[in-house]
Amino acid sequence: MSHSKEHWNNIYIKKQPADVSWTQDVPQTSLDFIHSFNISKSSAIIDIGGGDSKLVDFLLAEGYTNISVLDISEKALQKAKDRLGSKADQVSWIVSDVLEFIPDREYVVWHDRAAFHFLTTSRQIERYLSIAKQALKGFLTIGTFSENGPEKCSGLTIKQYSESQLQRTLSKGFTKIRCLTEDHVTPFNTVQNFLFCSFKVNA
Repeated sequence: MSHSKEHWNNIYIKKQPADVSWTQDVPQTSLDFIHSFNISKSSAIIDIGGGDSKLVDFLLAEGYTNISVLDISEKALQKAKDRLGSKADQVSWIVSDVLEFIPDREYVVWHDRAAFHFLTTSRQIERYLSIAKQALKGFLTIGTFSENGPEKCSGLTIKQYSESQLQRTLSKGFTKIRCLTEDHVTPFNTVQNFLFCSFKVNA
């Protein structure tokens, strides 16, 4: 993914939220999964590939106080900071390729909507899961394109998953809690089918 920093910075420089497929006004499914873990408002949450997603806005509004957002694109994170204004100071912003991320704390929730499916080789996937397991002492929730979803996003090939494939991919370090599929309607009224699953990290 070393080529991706420039790729993603260019996207966030050139495009507004209404111009990119992943934009959500309300990230309800992500919020529902996080709520389902019944964690305290001071629990450490990290949003992987969060970009300028509004998930952080809603978590702050709900009173969560220990939020980190990681993205390879500093431009994406800057957009989120600009939108949040002074509230941005309450968030830990991490500019990093997730495959090069060295966690300096433990997280209770690892959230990833639409980043994991850009990892297309077994080596990348194993590296990602190794970092997640090292960083995590609680729950992981991942949203990927399903078998009925797109095969590409932002010009890049992605890896589609069925529920059984995702469970098998994470079986060495994580135990599945539940999965669901949903249709995400993009800002330009196309439909992308997502698979969302939650897992508990194995002790």
